[in-house]
Amino acid sequence: MLPVIALVGRPNVGKSTLFNVLTGTRDALVADEPGLTRDRKYGYGKIGPVPYIVVDTGGLVADAEGIEELMARQTLRAVEEADRVLFLVDVREGLTPSDHFVAQTLRKHGKDVVLVANKAEGLDRASAAADFYQLGFGEPQPISSAHGDGIRALMEHALAGFEVPEAPTALERDDAIRVAVIGRPNVGKSTLINRLVGEERLIAYDQPGTTRDTVLVPFERDGRKYVLIDTAGVRRRARVEEAIEKFSVIKALQAIDSAHVVIGMIDAHDTVAEQDASLFGMVAERGRGLIIAVNKWDGIPPDKRDQIRVGLDLRLRFLDFAPLFFISALHGTGVGELISAVGRVYDAAMRELPTPVLTRVLENAVQRHSPPLVRGRRIKLRYAHQGGRNPPIIVVHGNQVEHVPDAYRRYLSNVFREHFQLEGTPVRVEFRSDENPFKDRRNRLTARQRRKRRRVIERARRGRR
Repeated sequence: MLPVIALVGRPNVGKSTLFNVLTGTRDALVADEPGLTRDRKYGYGKIGPVPYIVVDTGGLVADAEGIEELMARQTLRAVEEADRVLFLVDVREGLTPSDHFVAQTLRKHGKDVVLVANKAEGLDRASAAADFYQLGFGEPQPISSAHGDGIRALMEHALAGFEVPEAPTALERDDAIRVAVIGRPNVGKSTLINRLVGEERLIAYDQPGTTRDTVLVPFERDGRKYVLIDTAGVRRRARVEEAIEKFSVIKALQAIDSAHVVIGMIDAHDTVAEQDASLFGMVAERGRGLIIAVNKWDGIPPDKRDQIRVGLDLRLRFLDFAPLFFISALHGTGVGELISAVGRVYDAAMRELPTPVLTRVLENAVQRHSPPLVRGRRIKLRYAHQGGRNPPIIVVHGNQVEHVPDAYRRYLSNVFREHFQLEGTPVRVEFRSDENPFKDRRNRLTARQRRKRRRVIERARRGRR
């Protein structure tokens, strides 16, 4: 499993800025205002020796009341979830009573803590962090989350002792398609898995939170081997009260990371919530194949079905690559088509894309819709080849590719997906600049010409004298 790193500290010490750096995103709101982060925010990162899950938290304060007390509960749950805690302090403001309070709180939980001296850009390392030794967490690690200074050294220190996730176990062997089933509580995840395997393999009960941990269920269908991964339901974080549910998000993220294909389940009776879109968006971010299953469809009156379809299209438009199924896990309606789609999505994610065909598709795409001009010069895209699978990565070579806009990248991604029928999987398009093979030779010729010109000028001067 991926290690879990929690970012903890008093308000306004730069936790959300560091979260964005560690995840390579802008998911966390950042402003010069304390208390902006309230709920826990989760993300994936890969700076340092091993990939990880990082958790952003609200600031811890003493004598918390009202919303601050709720924020503190969220932060303490993140500490309990974490394998290691990054305790952030602000070297510009120096050691404060609030830092002592956070330190005392962390000591009670007995976690492995790394002290991070943030906002240390331009300061002497020894003098800037000297006061913080008295917190009792060893040598502070100086960084600047706003400028990116010291981040890699910090993560190499913080992730010391963790190993790269091991190869799949017997249940997760490479010849089996690993399918994670995720969604909010009581959407029918366990019922769906029971229906697929044809037995009451998991407890399915009409009460949210029945599943409390990740469960692996192997089975075969039409000669293909699968491992189904059942997960605890992910609630809106402010509503996660029971300690038993505190790991639900972490388990879901780890299940996504270990899967080939993810089935995101939605209850047809509920509207698509922000946590649904956020969770399914993380599936796309990790490059996993995605299928969206709208469950309990048999209980929806026919006159309301079109309205629900329109709502789904609007709220999940950014996941337009994911096939959408309307099923009843309890009665089996549409479930056979769902598992067939899992096989197609997996095949699409692992498909081999020949270089000549990729290049031909690229050329046709450029002819239909050329890249924009950059300072009067046309971006030239020359050829493409496959750079990886699961998800398919297509590497496009050309010049001025650093100026290719995101809209054109999405256009190419859709063109490749449509041509190769890459159903249900994100397609990543990367650009690389071509090195001119005659660049050094041209430079040498230019230097030779300059030497010849100097000799001619020198002879002319001697002749005039």
